[in-house]
Amino acid sequence: MRSLVMQIFAGILGLFLAMKFIPGVEFIGNWQIIVLAGFILGLINFFIKPILKMITSPLRMLTFGLFGLVINMAIIWVIDILFVEIIIQGIISLFYATLLIWLVSFLLGLYKPNNKTIIEQ
Repeated sequence: MRSLVMQIFAGILGLFLAMKFIPGVEFIGNWQIIVLAGFILGLINFFIKPILKMITSPLRMLTFGLFGLVINMAIIWVIDILFVEIIIQGIISLFYATLLIWLVSFLLGLYKPNNKTIIEQ
C-alpha cells in the first residue's frame, strides 16, 4: 500500500517538476488536472509497468536495461495523449521529462520509514 501511495506521489511531483523546469513541457489548465494526471501515472507505474517489464524482459536483457527507458517514455507519452492539457513538444522534451520523473520516483523509493518500535525494560 505504501508503494502505491509513493508511486502516485512520485507521479504527481514528477509531472509538476517537469512542467516547471523542462522546456517543451507545458501545461494549460488548473492544478487538479496535474494531480489527476499524476494519479493516473502512478497507477500505471504500479499496476501496468511490472507487466510490461515482464513481457519485454528479453529486450531489456539484450539492451542491458535500456529498453526500460523506452517503456517509461511510452508511459509518459500515453499520459500526454490522455490529457490534452499537458503538451510535450518533441522527443527530447519527452526524454528529459521521463528522466526527471524516474529520478523523483527513484529518490522517493529510497525513503523507507523505520516502523520498528523498541520497548526497553
